[in-house]
Amino acid sequence: MAGKRDYGQFCGLAAGLNIVGERWTFLIVRELLIGPARFNEMIDNLPGIGPNLLAERLRTLVEHGVIEARSVPGDGRGKQYQLTLVGEQLRAPMLSLARWGMQFLEGDDRNGAVRAEWGFLAVQAMVIEDRIPTVDESYEFRVGDAPFTIQVRGGAVRFMRGEDPDADLVITSDPDTFVQIGARMITPFDALAAGEIKIEGSADAIQRCTRMLGLS
Repeated sequence: MAGKRDYGQFCGLAAGLNIVGERWTFLIVRELLIGPARFNEMIDNLPGIGPNLLAERLRTLVEHGVIEARSVPGDGRGKQYQLTLVGEQLRAPMLSLARWGMQFLEGDDRNGAVRAEWGFLAVQAMVIEDRIPTVDESYEFRVGDAPFTIQVRGGAVRFMRGEDPDADLVITSDPDTFVQIGARMITPFDALAAGEIKIEGSADAIQRCTRMLGLS
């Protein structure tokens, strides 16, 4: 890749950073961890990046097989980007990095941009693998005006955009509150008392979900 940064080191970490170490690249992957997205959707959720730079970063990720461009059902001219199997391998380390980074969020950071997708990313980062329920159920998170769903099947979790009409649990709040809970700035109980979060579902589903998220 002419003109691209290369650390010139025989090291797996350096080789990985040759691909994802450029500014904005991790945040582009962050958007696709939540689900496939169109170019304009990513531009809207990445305030500060220019279209030319986004196009360049996407092109690099496609060339390395981290993401792929797919046609949009019902739109012959449209395309959306999604992670490949190679890109999906970034999910665990990136969620770990997000979870690690939340300890550094401070009150002043709330003056910055926040998106519904980032609120749901905070929820994803909170999942504790050995506390995933053994029963099959789903939890819907209504983050602002955007619905997202966590499906639990066979002891594994799947994260999706969109609502689930058969959800066993529905949690409604704004993106800022979800991030604050993930960063341990406030507890869910404080948010409930302040009317900033709403929970609908059985006591058992609530207990299983909050335990999985390390909140019980």
